[in-house]
Amino acid sequence: MPKAGITVEQCVITRWEKRVGDTVAEGDVLFSYETDKAAFECESTASGVLLAIFFEEGEEVPVLVNVCAVGQPGEDYSSLAPVPGQAGAQPSPAAVPAPAQAAQEQAAGVFTAVQADGELRISPRARNLAEKAAVNPLLARPSGPGGRVIERDIAALINEQEPQGASPVSAAPAVLTAPNGEKIGYTDTAFGNLRKAVAAAMTASISNSAQLTHHHSFDASQLLDLRARFKASGDEALAGITINDIVLLAVSRVLKQHPDFNAHMLDAGTIRHFDNVHLGVATDTPRGLMVPTVFFADTLDIRGISAEVKRLAALAKQGTVNPDYLKGGSFTVSNLGAFGVEMFTPIINPPQTAILGVCSIITRLKGEKEQYKPYPAMGLSVTYDHRAADGAAEARFAADLCATLENITQHISM
Repeated sequence: MPKAGITVEQCVITRWEKRVGDTVAEGDVLFSYETDKAAFECESTASGVLLAIFFEEGEEVPVLVNVCAVGQPGEDYSSLAPVPGQAGAQPSPAAVPAPAQAAQEQAAGVFTAVQADGELRISPRARNLAEKAAVNPLLARPSGPGGRVIERDIAALINEQEPQGASPVSAAPAVLTAPNGEKIGYTDTAFGNLRKAVAAAMTASISNSAQLTHHHSFDASQLLDLRARFKASGDEALAGITINDIVLLAVSRVLKQHPDFNAHMLDAGTIRHFDNVHLGVATDTPRGLMVPTVFFADTLDIRGISAEVKRLAALAKQGTVNPDYLKGGSFTVSNLGAFGVEMFTPIINPPQTAILGVCSIITRLKGEKEQYKPYPAMGLSVTYDHRAADGAAEARFAADLCATLENITQHISM
């Protein structure tokens, strides 16, 4: 299993493109796999025949563990197969008990996935599901590699423990009808891994922090003028710079003077301030929301920020972004201005202490010498963790950011 990033410990096989006995050429895609945030394809590094598959679709596999064997027909591949005791090893025939034996062992309180040292063999997803469903994973029947409890085992346990007459987890809901007896049509769609990860992170964010949002606006005349000059410059790199790129540059500079917003909340009493600004950029992809990180954004000029944002956004939309780029942000920017959103409440990306929502530009009036003149006003919505900073601190940060954006030509040259 390829290591899709330095922080990735295991991946899930989503689809086998080859079957045992198929001819394989070097570079052929053997299988697809994914982390909780990105999807990849694994290409064969050898030519021959697919001799064996050690893990099936839907199974979690630790990185750097053999997934299959490619060689010549009749070749002995036993030395390649994961062995019992190795991380991610396939269970030996005795590792998973027969159904009758398993039932007896469960009744007796025996759990086959408990190792000799007393540690439970259970995947992170299975542990998370067990905690959410409030079931004891020790009662699950392990079916994963190495005799480990995996997510489907916990789901099966939940179904077994449903009260009589209750619907099992995987069962379809009852038919819905209107008062006149007409059937109400609907479609149930299970969340994908990315949507599950986003849902869990956002729920944890709201549950575990004291979030508050302030709304601001500034005169975007200079920003729009600068963007128009970039577009008409004839320089391809400058012409591709967006309003969001300019906002990101301003944020990266202003955050340096407001360390409590360029930080992580480690616990109720500890905050980690970062020396540099690592900007998370919320990106809409076909698989859902991803937040790739522009590391050391405060050291990049406008060209560098624009190029890096485009590179990461393209990879995120393709589903091939390195998972290491989906972590490590010290502050996040989410831009919904293109969708006409005038203000919103962005949710903090934990463990960060704040997030900026960039809103649409609307026409407002301001008084000048007893006259009212129209101007383009861009909205900014800042959500912050009140444990890390107070409202006055947020107001100072927002004031500095608005002032920087209103006078952006002083900070960016052609």
